[in-house]
Amino acid sequence: MKKYSIIPLIAAIALQFSCNRTSLEPKIYSSLTSQNAFLTKSDAVAAVNAVYARLKGPSVGDNYDYWTVRHFALTDLTTDVGHCSYAGDPGQLSLVQWSSANGLIAEDYRQIYKLIANANNAIYNISAMTTISADLKNQFLAEMKFLRAVAYMDLTDAWGPVILNTEKDIANPNYKAQTAPSPVADVDALLISDLQNSISTLPIDYTKSTVYSTNDVGRATKGAAMTLLAKLYLREKQWQKSADMSKQVIDLNVYQLYPSYAGLFKETNTWCSENIFSVLSDPNVNGTELLNHFGPLSHPVLTDRWQYYAVTWDFYNSYGNEDDRKKMFFTEYQGVDGLTHKEAPSLGATAPAGVLYMPDVATMKYADPNGANTYYDGHSVDILRYADVLLSRAEALNELNGPNAESVALVNQVKARSHANQLVQTNLTQSTFRDAILQERGWELYYEGKRRADLMRAGKYDIIVNAYLTRTGQTPTVQLPRDQYFPYPLAQTQINSNLSNAGRQQ
Repeated sequence: MKKYSIIPLIAAIALQFSCNRTSLEPKIYSSLTSQNAFLTKSDAVAAVNAVYARLKGPSVGDNYDYWTVRHFALTDLTTDVGHCSYAGDPGQLSLVQWSSANGLIAEDYRQIYKLIANANNAIYNISAMTTISADLKNQFLAEMKFLRAVAYMDLTDAWGPVILNTEKDIANPNYKAQTAPSPVADVDALLISDLQNSISTLPIDYTKSTVYSTNDVGRATKGAAMTLLAKLYLREKQWQKSADMSKQVIDLNVYQLYPSYAGLFKETNTWCSENIFSVLSDPNVNGTELLNHFGPLSHPVLTDRWQYYAVTWDFYNSYGNEDDRKKMFFTEYQGVDGLTHKEAPSLGATAPAGVLYMPDVATMKYADPNGANTYYDGHSVDILRYADVLLSRAEALNELNGPNAESVALVNQVKARSHANQLVQTNLTQSTFRDAILQERGWELYYEGKRRADLMRAGKYDIIVNAYLTRTGQTPTVQLPRDQYFPYPLAQTQINSNLSNAGRQQ
């Protein structure tokens, strides 16, 4: 057997490269600079699309940020609706106990500001473009201002006063500045201005668009900007302005309730006449992990799911049996683990052999049992939909004048879709109707990023959540005003000393 030495070969290779050093220099085929970026319509569209993408996540493989899963940890897990039986960050939120070191609080804060940063950059650079028409420029800017408004609404709902960054901060950036958070009223003033601009500029739809080549149903529209502004006025308790703006949305005559609640959330129903603004997904292109996070544990059809974001049995049992929305849960099934998964007959009951008493119940809202059983799914997430408009107008009208024929009919319109028992006007006072609307919003909009803000606006976050915790044998932990807002993430307070958590839950 011959023996070969590799040492001379290595030496020869080393000599070759040492004598030809230029062969190691990288060849640059293109580069993106301030001189060659934002020159064409395609450049502007790419920048705009990148901001939309931030609603979902950075890319396939990590699409569970912001509005496609993690945002619900703050908006629903921390209420009487959502529940997570896992430990760690989601478990803390589910127990309505958290600290500034909670990773989900930090992640939501970070991802929302990434969208704002992208929007500001697009607004700044598109504003300076001279190679596109004024109409194109106005369209792109209106879309970006709407998306930035979505982000700032979510930030101020969660943290109240926040650092207000706009395109003006890009011209002369100071990366070491210890910026103080702006009052919510100052943020709202910007959003009102931006949304009014978007309303005057954006089209009702894109069926005849000269800007985009197809009917881009996922883009911001006049109706979406109107709806968000109506909701902002609702939060500010400017009841007349909210009632008027929501009426303008209704009078567009382009939206209507989908025939069935279950059908509205089917994976195949990516867009319909109830959608006003949604995050759209395709399992093969830009899929999300909603099905993984919401799907039931050990299910025989939807296998390998986590039931990370579930619903409390307490909330599930609040539905009337006639209500179709009560059918939207995986209440009992024979699991692949050989156990019958079901609700316990009483608090603390011990399950007999062959039975698993589930601590919470998975919802079909983002776990369509007839959908694709894949890792990445194509479920849409409705940020704004027509049922919310009807309920928002009913709330504003009740605050103005108490229950009347129109406001009660608006709520009953939502109820009728799910065959729920109708409200009777003569049985209602302003107070009882206020409670009925709040309850209806929970039944209709759970895990759509609305619950915590709704409870706060009604002034009943502590009352309702503490009552739920008490009923379920847990510690009633909510204290207002301490828990009105989440603490600023610990890492952010270490960077900026002006972000103080004094008086907030630490």
